[in-house]
Amino acid sequence: MNIQRSYGKRDSGILYLVPTPIGNLDDMTFRGVKTLQSADLIASEDTRNTQKLLNHFEIKVPQKSFHEHNYRERIPELIRLLQDGQTIAQVSDAGMPSISDPGQELVAACIAENIPVVSLPGATAGMTALIASGLSPQPFYFYGFLQRKKSQQKKELEQLKSQTATLIFYESPHRIKETLKNAEQVLGDRQVVICRELTKLYEEYIRGSVQEVIDYVSEHPLKGECCLLISGANEEVAEEILEGTLTEQVEQLMEEGFSSKEAIKEVAKRNQIKKQEVYKLFHEL
Repeated sequence: MNIQRSYGKRDSGILYLVPTPIGNLDDMTFRGVKTLQSADLIASEDTRNTQKLLNHFEIKVPQKSFHEHNYRERIPELIRLLQDGQTIAQVSDAGMPSISDPGQELVAACIAENIPVVSLPGATAGMTALIASGLSPQPFYFYGFLQRKKSQQKKELEQLKSQTATLIFYESPHRIKETLKNAEQVLGDRQVVICRELTKLYEEYIRGSVQEVIDYVSEHPLKGECCLLISGANEEVAEEILEGTLTEQVEQLMEEGFSSKEAIKEVAKRNQIKKQEVYKLFHEL
């Protein structure tokens, strides 16, 4: 049990999670700038990238790198500073910290030490793209980055196949075509939207069926980071149950790239039974 009252008398510093613009510096909030200005230290995913932002707003606060390759050794340092009463602002290269960027581990460490964690609202690519996509904004399912390998990616998409929510992914421009092909094979020819260069001069929304968009990107190679949105499953797909015996269902999922353990768990979930029952049947126990 943990109750946090973010403001008022406290025995430590505060960790502020500060969103940064996803392309247009004018999207930086007044509160975000003030928070960075008043911090004792800024924990940055890339100090060189963040320095451009700090220079733009004439912020002189020192930085310390905090990214996926050094977070294990950095967290104890940052926790000690916070316990000594310092205020730390954590930022990623663009958008919200912890969303496909480092940060969650630091947040968890702060909570474990009863150090307040305060999140500021601000720019995030997924929500920005969703509300202008034309696809249903409610419900939505933010997934982030899919695995790069084809077999792993198709397995992830298979697990999302019955989701009725609009699916939101981040993808690089040179992988977007193959991702769309995998999506068509697993999910069918649904409506999709690619949003690229969000908030920048060359912002672009590409809307259509999966096949239409595949044809387009085949002729028009994309540049810039992309946000890919895919319409959710209709009710008939959402209610789909794998065919055959439980053992045959497990084997079917294994052919699609699932491990036996993952397939047993998924079959149990889809058939609403205990996974131990599926395990015993599959292993003939």
